[in-house]
Amino acid sequence: MAKRFGFKMYLKPGFKEEYKKRHREIWPEVAALIKSTGVYDYSIFLDEESNTLFAVQKQEGDQSSQDLGDNPIIKKWWAYMSDIMETNPDHSPVTVPLEEMFYLK
Repeated sequence: MAKRFGFKMYLKPGFKEEYKKRHREIWPEVAALIKSTGVYDYSIFLDEESNTLFAVQKQEGDQSSQDLGDNPIIKKWWAYMSDIMETNPDHSPVTVPLEEMFYLK
């Protein structure tokens, strides 16, 4: 059964274009790992007023991209992104899960 998972992250001010560039050039191994968790539809939006990134994933199974934190490739990606995002001490992005309030099919 497909699930939707939403969360927010935080972009540092002034890095909108760099964030877009890095995701246009996402490492193939990162994309493959995310897909291996069952994520088949993943979008990230930016609220420029607050620099909040809003992410939505559709996934099969019980895993999401947020469950890949022990993978060395993901750790390397996090370190690469840590200069433009708010991160935790391990370089993982600060993420806040969001409760779905409405879905129109």
